[in-house]
Amino acid sequence: MKKVIVICGPTASGKTKLSIELAKKMNGEIVSCDSMQIYQEMDIGTAKPTQEERQNIQHYLLDFVSLEERYSVADYKKDAKMAMKEILGKGKIPIIVGGTGLYIDSLIYEIEYPNIEFDLEYRRQLEKRVEIEGLEKLYEEAKAIDLLAIQKISRNDTKRILRILEIFHATGKTKTQQEIESRKNPPEYDYQVYALAWDRQILYERINQRVDNMIEKGLMEEVEGILKKHKHFPTAMQGLGYKEVAEFLQGNTTKEEMIEKIKRETRRYAKRQMTWFRKNKQTVWLDGQANVEDNINIIIKNLDG
Repeated sequence: MKKVIVICGPTASGKTKLSIELAKKMNGEIVSCDSMQIYQEMDIGTAKPTQEERQNIQHYLLDFVSLEERYSVADYKKDAKMAMKEILGKGKIPIIVGGTGLYIDSLIYEIEYPNIEFDLEYRRQLEKRVEIEGLEKLYEEAKAIDLLAIQKISRNDTKRILRILEIFHATGKTKTQQEIESRKNPPEYDYQVYALAWDRQILYERINQRVDNMIEKGLMEEVEGILKKHKHFPTAMQGLGYKEVAEFLQGNTTKEEMIEKIKRETRRYAKRQMTWFRKNKQTVWLDGQANVEDNINIIIKNLDG
């Protein structure tokens, strides 16, 4: 069975740097596993690696989905499988890199997502209710339907909260039920899963610094440009950082409140990511504070073994 390396971990943990150095060392190519970096126009707030940072290493599934387009976990799995086959066809090693747990699980557990016909009118009704009643009301409804699924996401994640309600509306089954029932086939590849662990306080400091850097690089200008270009507020813009900046631009918060909220929500997201990746029993944990070369040696040794 062909081997595929997976590098995961919380935001700001150093996945990009490790994966690029690993790809250079092992003749690998990188498949992004980030539900926000797939989108065009969203660069700064998603910490999308620049061309310079990629160091001529081929990256797949970055910057290829329109902000107006609906993109599912099933779409990701299909696209990621195609990318892996292309990389293996070149005689290279695929390296899956990212922090989106749902995307990673869809691959390593070979979860099959059924084609669900979503009710567009129901979606519009839900979006209208968010405007009128507030997202918290729909969050509580989703929680009552599927506690396991809701525990994995933020209370502010409009896209995934509505998805839980939509799946139940369309199928009569919870999202969790759908996923359990769909784990029918053994994995196509031998996934070698690694995650970067950090002391929580140090990771939080890295997150705070990253947010400050994003503001300096022009996150507010990026959001302003997107809002001017699109008639409607794209669902993708509910991502961390973008929604908070939009609230500021609309005059609902101060700049200081906006920055602190982005930092707080990003720290909370990192905590949920750590919880998610700890449940994957095959994960090998690497010390995020260790030398990159040392972590690469651990991966190579395990791969050879």
